[in-house]
Parts: sequence; C-alpha cells; structure tokens
Amino acid sequence: MPEHADKKRRLSVYLDPELMLLLADYADRRGKSRSLVAEAAIASFLTPDVDERQEAAMTRRLDRIDRNVQRLERDIGIANEAFAIFVRSWLTATPAPLDAAARAQGGDRYDRFLEALGRRLVSGPRLQQEVPEERG
Repeated sequence: MPEHADKKRRLSVYLDPELMLLLADYADRRGKSRSLVAEAAIASFLTPDVDERQEAAMTRRLDRIDRNVQRLERDIGIANEAFAIFVRSWLTATPAPLDAAARAQGGDRYDRFLEALGRRLVSGPRLQQEVPEERG
C-alpha cells in the first residue's frame, strides 16, 4: 500500500520516564492526545521563526509589566499627593493640643481616621479610580 504525501507517518521514539509523565500530564489536562502534543512540540522546535515568536511573546510580557509599573507609579503619586494635601489641611486647621485631654482627643481622632481608611480600602472606591488617567 503506497503512502500518500498528505497522510501522517508513524514515528517511534523513546522518552525519559519523567518526560513521558510530563507529556501525559500535559496532554490529559488539555484533553489532547500525546501524539498531537508531541507533534506540536516538534513542529514548534523545528520551525525557523521559533526565536522570533519567543521574542514577541517576551516583548508582550515586558510591555504588560511596563504598563503595570507605570500604573503603580501613577497610583503612588496620587496617594502621596493626597496624603500631602491632607496633612497640610490638617496642620492648617487644627490647633496644637494644649493639655492632656486635647492630646487624648487627638489620639481618638487618629483611631477614627485609621478605621475610616480601613473601610475605604476594603470597600472602595479607591482614589485612583476617581482620578482620570492622563491621556497622551
């Protein structure tokens, strides 16, 4: 029986037992045959543009990381500015405590501030959600 050019051909290979377990596990998790997974891996290995695809994938990952870092820098900047405005306003509007009762009241106010901050962090909305992102 002549083989046709479009018909797949059989290849027998020997794999290290650990590699065979990895192949079987990968194929089972994806619901694919071991043969299909092995064929795809060999094709990927032998394709001349594998390095280019890996570089493109790495570039996409780095771009995503860069965007995340930029967003974090923006959010930290917002938090720093908000805190600075709060402290300036508080220092401007609040007289220095003159006696022990006033200092105790200051401690109570600080505790209420921490509670309010905790509630806001848990339930939102967050300040960075309220401040529009810069465009451009």
